Amino acid sequence: MLTDIQDAYGYLLSDYHNGRENFEIVEREDGFIDTSRFGPVNYFAEYDNWGEHQKSAIEHATGRVLDIGCGAGRHSLYLQKQGFDVLGTDISPLAIQTCQRRGLKNALVTPITQLSSKIGTFDTILMMGHNFGLVGNYKRAKWLLRRFAAMTTKPAKIIAETMDPYQTEEPYHLAYHQFNRDRGRMSGQLRLRIRYRQYTTPWFDYLFVSKAEMEHILDDTTWQVERYIDAANTPTYITIITKRPRS
Repeated sequence: MLTDIQDAYGYLLSDYHNGRENFEIVEREDGFIDTSRFGPVNYFAEYDNWGEHQKSAIEHATGRVLDIGCGAGRHSLYLQKQGFDVLGTDISPLAIQTCQRRGLKNALVTPITQLSSKIGTFDTILMMGHNFGLVGNYKRAKWLLRRFAAMTTKPAKIIAETMDPYQTEEPYHLAYHQFNRDRGRMSGQLRLRIRYRQYTTPWFDYLFVSKAEMEHILDDTTWQVERYIDAANTPTYITIITKRPRS
């Protein structure tokens, strides 16, 4: 769990929910800084303002849903309104408080690495908003996929949004890819922290993968790609992941 001074993301969401216009600052370990005033807007976006790829992907949700990295709860709240039993989880205490204030019935403060069958069994795992990135790295992704298999039903699926990091020509991103490869890391394995006002999260790894890398991660696991849903005019895509048939 994040301490109060570390909960930059939570304060960003809480302030925006309370009417304070703000913007998100993302700092990469090599000194690259990205700022966005659209981040908070997107975190609270209603269904009509979602991308078409997200609208298509959410239709694949079935049964009991686990929303990992739920943020302000936009996906959880939509599914809850559709009658789904949804549990939203996030490492940010203030993000979870914001979800609850917005009406999410079931929400839990917990990091992705602490998820297990102790919190229940699920039919759908939701990792929208690029949250497949929370797997962090190749090795941890394999480990988490085993845990997800143990806490889901036989016909379960994962709805995972990510971005192909190779679809860029920006020199500073390409240089960072090479920096990663030189250290034995995946090209799209980012080391980041979020800053907001006086608050700063700890450094964390966040993983972007190509479709070929996604399939490589799923090799020798319980899971397989069922289909891809591409976003329009961006490197973002969503993978619908299902369990392999038992031989």
